[in-house]
Amino acid sequence: MLQIDGYEGGGQILRTALALSSLTNIPFEINNIRGQRENSGLKAQHLEVINTIKEISDAEVSEFKIGTNNLTFVPLKLKGLKKEIDIGTAGSITLFLQGTLMPLFFANKSSTIKIQGGTDTKWAMPYDYFKEIYKPHIDKFAKSFDINLLKRGYYPKGQGVVELKINPKFKLNKYENFEEFRKNVEEETLKMNLTERGELVQIRGICHASKDLENKDVINRMIHSAETKLKKYNVPIKIRSEYNNSNINSDGSIGCGIFLYGVFTKDGDINHTNPVRIGADCLGEIKKSSEKVGEEAANNLIEQIDKNAPVDKYLADNLVPWAIFGGKFRATEISNHTKLNVKTTNLFVKDKLKVVGDLVEKI
Repeated sequence: MLQIDGYEGGGQILRTALALSSLTNIPFEINNIRGQRENSGLKAQHLEVINTIKEISDAEVSEFKIGTNNLTFVPLKLKGLKKEIDIGTAGSITLFLQGTLMPLFFANKSSTIKIQGGTDTKWAMPYDYFKEIYKPHIDKFAKSFDINLLKRGYYPKGQGVVELKINPKFKLNKYENFEEFRKNVEEETLKMNLTERGELVQIRGICHASKDLENKDVINRMIHSAETKLKKYNVPIKIRSEYNNSNINSDGSIGCGIFLYGVFTKDGDINHTNPVRIGADCLGEIKKSSEKVGEEAANNLIEQIDKNAPVDKYLADNLVPWAIFGGKFRATEISNHTKLNVKTTNLFVKDKLKVVGDLVEKI
């Protein structure tokens, strides 16, 4: 059984291990889960990831609860899933998907999942980043992959709802073993090739807020502040506005945020298989002005754009597990999250990935 030390990182080591274990059929035991964190062990948001992947992979799992530091996971076989899932409070929906997407992509049949939780939360990619930056890179691995935002959910109550439907292109159970499957996916899919950025041609985004904030004009104030900072690039800027019912019937929370991304082309063409999009965001907080939220989002985007790489630091660690199917990418920053994800991935796929400077590539 594979032994993993979960002390260094947060929940990402666990999520990546669960996903790759379910694919490779390699059982593992992880110790010191989130050991470096003040409140170590499993948090509420991790429990639903474990339960869902347990169900997807028909796995045997040791007993676990909030605060559990050690976990044993023994997968059997992948299967599709049709289910409604409640992560609880504002537990991040996108972090939940970070662990469950790969097994769902390669299950024996299509899956339909409706997830309730947080759509726009701290320390996790917001829903719009997931849809506009991350999703386009993995669409090619499925016959179809649709995701829809039914309701936004802000901290602390959450209550956001996202629905996704996945129709697999490559079904793991059709292959003799994982390596045969991996090689076939690599041969049949256009490889990840993100080493050159090209030219910035436009900036897009979405600015959203609860309807209760409409009378304060928070969206226009955020957008104006962001656009003022971004005009220096001299490209079209299109930021969509959305007031939503996140706190309808008082079951959710009032909130707001803005997500921005730059679109790049090479020789005037947008590459839809390996799209170059650099993203950043900022969430509203109590006592933080709308102008400040827009300005911070713009500054975060400017920082990533000015580093002149085709993959931003937020996307890099999420692309790592998919790189086992071939290819390479260059990031604005190789964060500790990215390094740990490479390390965890290599435990399950026999040292397939390496990091050289700002480049992650399959060996």
